[in-house]
Amino acid sequence: MERNSFVHLHVHSEYSLLDGACRIKDLVSKTKQMGQKACAVTDHGNLYAAIEFYDECKLQGIKAIIGCEVYVAPRGRLDKTPRIDAHPYHLVLLCKNKTGYQNLIKLVSLSNIEGFYSKPRVDIDCLKKHSDGLICLSACLAGEVARKLTNNDYDGAKSTALLYQSIFGKGNYYIEVQNHRFADQQRILPLQFKLARETGIPLVATNDTHYINKSDAKAQRILMCISTGKTMLDPKSMEFPTEEFYLKTTDEMAELFPSYPEAISNTSKIADMCNLEFEFGENKLPYFKLDTNQTKEEFFSDLCYKGLLDRYTKPSDEAYKRLEYELKIIIQMGFVDYYLIVWDFINFARKNDIPVGPGRGSGAGSLCAYCIGITGTDPLKFNLLFERFLNPEREVCLILMLTFVLRDVKG
Repeated sequence: MERNSFVHLHVHSEYSLLDGACRIKDLVSKTKQMGQKACAVTDHGNLYAAIEFYDECKLQGIKAIIGCEVYVAPRGRLDKTPRIDAHPYHLVLLCKNKTGYQNLIKLVSLSNIEGFYSKPRVDIDCLKKHSDGLICLSACLAGEVARKLTNNDYDGAKSTALLYQSIFGKGNYYIEVQNHRFADQQRILPLQFKLARETGIPLVATNDTHYINKSDAKAQRILMCISTGKTMLDPKSMEFPTEEFYLKTTDEMAELFPSYPEAISNTSKIADMCNLEFEFGENKLPYFKLDTNQTKEEFFSDLCYKGLLDRYTKPSDEAYKRLEYELKIIIQMGFVDYYLIVWDFINFARKNDIPVGPGRGSGAGSLCAYCIGITGTDPLKFNLLFERFLNPEREVCLILMLTFVLRDVKG
């Protein structure tokens, strides 16, 4: 990728709900039309757009960069005191590779499951644990570095920038500069440039893109009014200070930072480092950890034969023959881990008084599932077909075991 080209690394799609107004297909088309070879999507606190964006970029010959603008708790993600913890910082994370994507998924999950307080929030602790494979940008005025500069805390901003560089590693952390032509932002630009010089942390220029064309500014403001319950005429309604938050051309971005061309060229450098590829069309089954000397296949077989005796006391030849047949297919198709994982959480549910139903769908036709207690319906008694669930003649198994169990586990 040419070093003098520009790549948008801070973009909010329609999946930044009631805030971003960039429709995926139009976003990629405009990127291609402007002659830019790559583009990122960094929605607020989520990865909803990732697959749709990736597919559309592949279709149009654009390099997709998957990212997220996460919220960082001022203290810890578990701290949720009114006013003190209500204003998280922004931080942009971009995936370099599969490891980075897995870490970003983990961070977004933690932010929603553990850190949610008005917004899904991460914290320094989980960023340290899940930083591999990620590039970090300091974000907009709501970023911690920019907010401290705005509050005249230069030393605090400097120590924060150095902390993030230590977390993500040299070359993976950038001071993000933006110029949407309004005073608050322009006032801290000299301080950001000074910070970069003193720390050696590189600059990167972004446009905090929330809509594709400048003429879309009004439509995006309407979305924000819907989000906040205000009207366009309400003087207290939220709105961006200018109409500069659109998908800009390389020339437009270069004009904003004439004295710092490296801030423009670094966007291409970052794009070159981001090479995440998704694999589709292959089963990605979870792994079951076994704390015995047996193989998983041996452990599963023993479990099934023991269950056969428990269920039938004196199993018929038909029952033994059916069990052997199912075991052969399950092992052949690589579904042993799946059976064991479901068996594990069904056991947990029963031991903890969580109601579990008898099973629904085609999985109820599995004698193995019945023998190890996943289902409660005897497939031999009711002449249920195992092949409706797993069939070696099918290239892809269309129905996964979780579908018939999870719906019956309550609590």
